[in-house]
Amino acid sequence: MARLCPAAPALLLAALAALLQTSLAADHVPMLLWSTQRSQWNPDTALHEGHVVSAQELRELLQPLFTQNSRNLVLFLQDRLSVDDFTYLSESYGNKNPFQNVQEILQSFPSSLVLPAVDSKATRYLLSILQESGDWKLTNVTNLNVSQLELSASNPNLLVVQLQPLASGLKEISTLEAMAENDKIIGRVTMDLQERGIHFSVIYTAVRPSRISRRTDMVAELRRQLMAAEEEDSLYPPLNVTTGNQTCILFYAGNFSLKASSSVLIDLTNATFLTQNVDISASECSDSNTTLSLKYTNPVDGISSLEIRFLMTNKFYEVSARNWSTLDSVEIVQDGNKFAKFNVSAISAPAEYSFHCQLVGTSNLYPARLVPSNSEAGNWEVFISKLQIQGFNVINNQFSYASDCTGFFTPGIWMGLVTAIILVWILTYGIHMIMQLTTNSRFDDPKGPALSVPQTE
Repeated sequence: MARLCPAAPALLLAALAALLQTSLAADHVPMLLWSTQRSQWNPDTALHEGHVVSAQELRELLQPLFTQNSRNLVLFLQDRLSVDDFTYLSESYGNKNPFQNVQEILQSFPSSLVLPAVDSKATRYLLSILQESGDWKLTNVTNLNVSQLELSASNPNLLVVQLQPLASGLKEISTLEAMAENDKIIGRVTMDLQERGIHFSVIYTAVRPSRISRRTDMVAELRRQLMAAEEEDSLYPPLNVTTGNQTCILFYAGNFSLKASSSVLIDLTNATFLTQNVDISASECSDSNTTLSLKYTNPVDGISSLEIRFLMTNKFYEVSARNWSTLDSVEIVQDGNKFAKFNVSAISAPAEYSFHCQLVGTSNLYPARLVPSNSEAGNWEVFISKLQIQGFNVINNQFSYASDCTGFFTPGIWMGLVTAIILVWILTYGIHMIMQLTTNSRFDDPKGPALSVPQTE
């Protein structure tokens, strides 16, 4: 009988880990590039099916954009996008094509390149890669009227256009409308630059995929079970506030959005964490009180300035014999005079820990709520997903262990307890009824007179 080599299990496990790691690389996004310059990319650049472009390969593919004569680059950045969106959304709604302008642009421009799969870890830091490649004049386009922009003739220009976000939980028809609106923005900006006779190149991509295949989820679950690995890295690094050389505040959110007067959507995710087009100089740190101040200039049309403040305290509680950090309130100041204040419920953690919550906002359905404290706060809706914040005892510029907002008795636990109680009650009632059954103590004698049982017995 053949004997198994002692090293075989280890080799098998290593091979399985490599296979799982390769499968997990399915976390990718498409990237579309086009340029007014001819022959920007070699026709043989096409990659084989299933290949995921790494960060190093992406740098090489973007190299022609850094060496061209006219270095004007436009970056259209969306929060979510998958290559399946181009076929699924186009085919599901008949003549309503949400990518009409993009398709026409790719066909009409002198050179273009379509990368179906780029590692999302590379796109998360795409703006940093571009800024490191040269002395760009960075401009965040907010009013989308590029005809009024003054482009530098001496320095290369990098225009960053943050497209409308596809908020999680939206219906497909809403996603279609958001995609179509972003397509119109791309077409309008591209046409304005063409009419001005400017030579430029364009990158259209996203931070994370909008669709995750079932196989990827199954592989990830298998990997967690077999390899006991930690969760994947965050989509982008957290925002940090420093005093001197010491980090005193860390702030992260998967989606950070506001809605003013129930109509104007303000997505601050990209401005806060990707482009970091936010002023945090008014933030304050101390051992007992911390304020995270986020100031934005012209976040949307109609709002010239917007400041959001997170006020945290650190107090000692004798009952628990330890310090606890608490997020007491959130304040929104619009245009320097409109002040809205929200009291915060259920956001606290031991002072040595960070705080994490999947959903935080003004909705009654969220586990951590922002409760309006004045009349002006009623005009605002706040939505923060995957919130993690730490205002005290930050070590090595990293979050400490997270105290989650999910309570012990979740709705699922309550449903299980109620169901168990009902079943136990039914079982107890049934046993009680069975115990009440009695048998006859007297019987008929076929040889004697008939048995007569008085009604009183």
